[in-house]
Amino acid sequence: MNDAFRYENGTLVCEQVDLASIGETYGTPAYVYSSSAIRARFRAYQSAFSDLSCRICYSVKANSNLSVLRLLAEEGSGFDIVSGGELYRVLKAGGDGRTVVFSGVGKAASEIRFALAEGIHSFNCESESEIETISGIANSLGRTASIAIRVNPDVDAITHPYISTGLREHKFGVSINAAEALYHRAAQLPSLLPDGVSCHIGSQLLDLDPLVEAADKALRLIDRLRSQGIPIRNLDLGGGLGVPYRSSERAISIETFAKKLRPKLAKADVTLTLEPGRSIVAEAGVLLTRVLLVKTNGQKTFVVVDGAMNDLIRPALYQAHHEIVPVIQPGGEGLIHADIVGPICETGDFFARGRDMAPVEPGELLAIRTAGAYGFVLASNYNSRPRPCELLVDGRRVAIARRREKYDDLTRSE
Repeated sequence: MNDAFRYENGTLVCEQVDLASIGETYGTPAYVYSSSAIRARFRAYQSAFSDLSCRICYSVKANSNLSVLRLLAEEGSGFDIVSGGELYRVLKAGGDGRTVVFSGVGKAASEIRFALAEGIHSFNCESESEIETISGIANSLGRTASIAIRVNPDVDAITHPYISTGLREHKFGVSINAAEALYHRAAQLPSLLPDGVSCHIGSQLLDLDPLVEAADKALRLIDRLRSQGIPIRNLDLGGGLGVPYRSSERAISIETFAKKLRPKLAKADVTLTLEPGRSIVAEAGVLLTRVLLVKTNGQKTFVVVDGAMNDLIRPALYQAHHEIVPVIQPGGEGLIHADIVGPICETGDFFARGRDMAPVEPGELLAIRTAGAYGFVLASNYNSRPRPCELLVDGRRVAIARRREKYDDLTRSE
């Protein structure tokens, strides 16, 4: 368990606040984030790449809460966005539009206008049609759009198929073999500056080799483009570093990643952009949930909690594993074999299946770990369930980063 979440005197704490008191004060389910853990991970990226020309652009889609974005903006982070709404959030949180990279496979004309009006740093483009659209809009606004073309290097990221993006059959990017012709086309269009190459092969990567292979292919492309008169200055390698969701997993260290890239980039004379999301916020968050009841159907035991798949959909969507621990350390040594499930009317509403855990009673609190990324951002009101609150802990201080929804909020827009 990381230092931000640890047991003290038999109770799980976040920084200097015990989660039992948070559960009593703010109710459950509740997302709880550690400010110090987020800062530490961001600073680890800054430190590892400090000797290179490098921009760290936090991937907003991982966790877009305004308090989280504001914290990162204060640390000097740039931002990677995939929608106009995410740009709005960055600006609302005090982020600088000039630090923003706009990624994503389908950008609406209204989103492109918004981004150009706010003077974002660059667009990661995924098709010839998109490049032509950006050129036309930028020209009509009297602006010049800096772009990188996202190339698909046909590298297997060795991750879950839903979050792998670097193979030919995926919807992302353009074939690296077709990229050179597209760069020459972009260089002829008005109001465009094609000065970057973008490459992102997937998320939750626990093996460095695919990342290094993709970087090598992108750097060779940059050399070819420069020899043909296309002045590439920027290399965007996306994000993707994984985190250990299981106690048996080992993540790639940020310093090891930097060590592998450093000699390649030192010779390439490019500014590197990295877009970490999960690796900054995932381990900084837990979903706090309370046991409603324990039931047995024949040979099977179910621990029913007040959190549900509408609050954290990763186990149902990705068959993802999250460690689930009691807030109060158990005193006994026995274990039960149980499914940990929510109240939603779906068999897919589960957080864990066949999990060995200490026996629990109704009213006890559980913490679902590594929930700071792709947790609340994927939450919904399915079954007309109000979404949970989000809390940001900083030392002894607990701030309500998002209030808990009420029934009135369910129908406010209808």
